[in-house]
Amino acid sequence: MHASSFFGINYTERVIKMKIKWTDLIIWVVGTELVGALSALISGGNFSGFYSTLDKPPLAPPNWLFPVMWSILYALMGVSAYMIWNSRDPGRKVALMLYGAQLFANFLWTPIFFGLKSLKGATVVVIALLLLTAAMITAFYRIRKNAAYLNIPYLLWSAFASYLTIGILVLQ
Repeated sequence: MHASSFFGINYTERVIKMKIKWTDLIIWVVGTELVGALSALISGGNFSGFYSTLDKPPLAPPNWLFPVMWSILYALMGVSAYMIWNSRDPGRKVALMLYGAQLFANFLWTPIFFGLKSLKGATVVVIALLLLTAAMITAFYRIRKNAAYLNIPYLLWSAFASYLTIGILVLQ
């Protein structure tokens, strides 16, 4: 087996074919990160104060983990969206519309949960987010498998966020 080959796929060949447009990549990553930052900004910023007053389900992580995880996930999302945008596949428009829809749902969750303190509203949004994320990954997979794979941690974290949101709603 050749060093640049894994599962019969020649990665050197694929990397050479996909020329990276660094400015575009940075715009996608920074733009996605800014969506998260803007969502937090309009939510009022007192996350740990409100969150600490809530009864939480088992496995609830420490407060410091959330911004770390979201920063990483937003970067992965931005890279994957760039990969789809940079493709010539006719399905990219639908895939990017799903990306925008899930990103909008993601944006809404923080102000609804922390700003409005609406646990029911946040539950509806997080379930929609989970479904939209799964649909986006499916669409990405049809175009570029690696773009879909980059979003698996996001899907898992969204499922965990759904568990936490529903658990918090039930325990209050």
